[in-house]
Amino acid sequence: MVQIDTDYLGDLRCEAEHGPSGVSLTTDAPVDNHGEGRSFSPTDLVATALGTCIATILGIQADEHDLDLEGIEISVEKEMASNPRRITSLRTEVTMPSALDEQTRERLERAAHHCPVDESLHPDVEVRITFHWPDETPTS
Repeated sequence: MVQIDTDYLGDLRCEAEHGPSGVSLTTDAPVDNHGEGRSFSPTDLVATALGTCIATILGIQADEHDLDLEGIEISVEKEMASNPRRITSLRTEVTMPSALDEQTRERLERAAHHCPVDESLHPDVEVRITFHWPDETPTS
C-alpha cells in the first residue's frame, strides 16, 4: 500500500506528497475549468500515469529480455468532455528507438496494452496506443 497525502493550498492548487519517498508535486486546475493552468491538473496526472506506466512496463520487458530500449518516447493526448467533466480519450503514441523482430514487437505492444493504469481506467475512456517503429508503418 502507498499513501499519498494532499493539502489544498487555495486558488484551486493542491500539493500531494508521495509517502514512501517524500517527493511532492503541485497541481492546478486547468484554464478551461476555473484555474490558471500553472501546473499539471488532476486529469493531466492520469494521462501522465498512463504514459509513465507504459514506459515502465516496456522497461521491465527490456530488463527481462536483455533489450536496450533507452530512448523510448511516449506522448499522451488527453481529451475531455463536459456534463459530466471527465476524460473521454487518451491517445498515446509510442516511438521506439530501434527496430526489433516481429515476435519481440508483439510482446512489447501486448505488454503496453496491459499496463496497470490502462487496466484501471473506466471502460468508457478510449485508450488508443499506437507504436511507431523505425522504418515501419505505425501499429495500434
